Amino acid sequence: MSRVFITGGGGFLGAAVVRRLLARGDDVVALARSDAAAGTLQALAAGAAGSLTIARGGVTGAAALHAAVEGADLALHVAGVYRIGIKPSARAAMFEANVEGTRAVLDAAAAARVSRIVYVSTVGVFGNTHGQVVDELYERPDRDFLSYYDATKYLAHTFAAERAAAGAPIIIVQPGAIYGPGDHSELGQQIERARRGRYPVRMFPALGETMSYLDDVADGVLLAADKGVPGEAYVLGGEITRLGTVLDVVADLSGRRRARGTLPPAVIRAAAPLGKIIGPLVGVGPDLRETIRASDGVTYWASSEKAKRELGYAPRALSQGLCDLLGAAAPG
Repeated sequence: MSRVFITGGGGFLGAAVVRRLLARGDDVVALARSDAAAGTLQALAAGAAGSLTIARGGVTGAAALHAAVEGADLALHVAGVYRIGIKPSARAAMFEANVEGTRAVLDAAAAARVSRIVYVSTVGVFGNTHGQVVDELYERPDRDFLSYYDATKYLAHTFAAERAAAGAPIIIVQPGAIYGPGDHSELGQQIERARRGRYPVRMFPALGETMSYLDDVADGVLLAADKGVPGEAYVLGGEITRLGTVLDVVADLSGRRRARGTLPPAVIRAAAPLGKIIGPLVGVGPDLRETIRASDGVTYWASSEKAKRELGYAPRALSQGLCDLLGAAAPG
């Protein structure tokens, strides 16, 4: 049994990780900024083998952060903001959460002398892999960021990697595009539209994703915490595929008609001035120009072979994961 400090425990991935920590009997201290996050965490603790302490505060609140991480054997920094195509006015908050928050959490964990730290990054820090399936040693050839999210996660990842290289006990994990129950991201919204038969026209079907099922990634985070080597990074991905394939499979499993056509990027560009109206209707952010830049012909492909080999990570196939998500019978 360990004392574990976690950020983002009330979020999509974080809640799945907390559920596992409590099930195995760990004493969990979870940072929660909002009442909603605290409520989610309380629900997870009901009947669990481990104990839960909720520390109210945000990732950049120094006093609450330092008090919460004190005495932890393991720190998991899962919190972050993921959105593509955000308004310029939302950039400061994203920078604070993703960059300053990472810096603050790693500083607090270092001050508390936590012996193991896991930072949740993303395969997105590799940028556009241009059709290649890359691994943890890959270095993106430029800093031509595809979105503001891309820029903030790259900066945070670089900071964590530099700390690890200097001797901090940091292990980095890099999920792909996480899907699963309770996903309210742009990807989750598009999957839900396809499930309901409300996705008549494809947008960016060639967008390349490394699909990662929620439960598999949560298992991978704990495998990295238990078995990972400080200073190393591990891709926690799954099937290499494209967005159009994902949504077609969702439609097939749901008994819905597949999208009947593809919306050309040129049409989306022409509609960019109406992004505040069109974006929410099709499940993307209001800045359509950024959405196009991050999606049109881009691949975010990375291999999980290192995590499979060294950690025992075992991601499920996309068809099985989508069946699990949709409650459909597994394909024969």
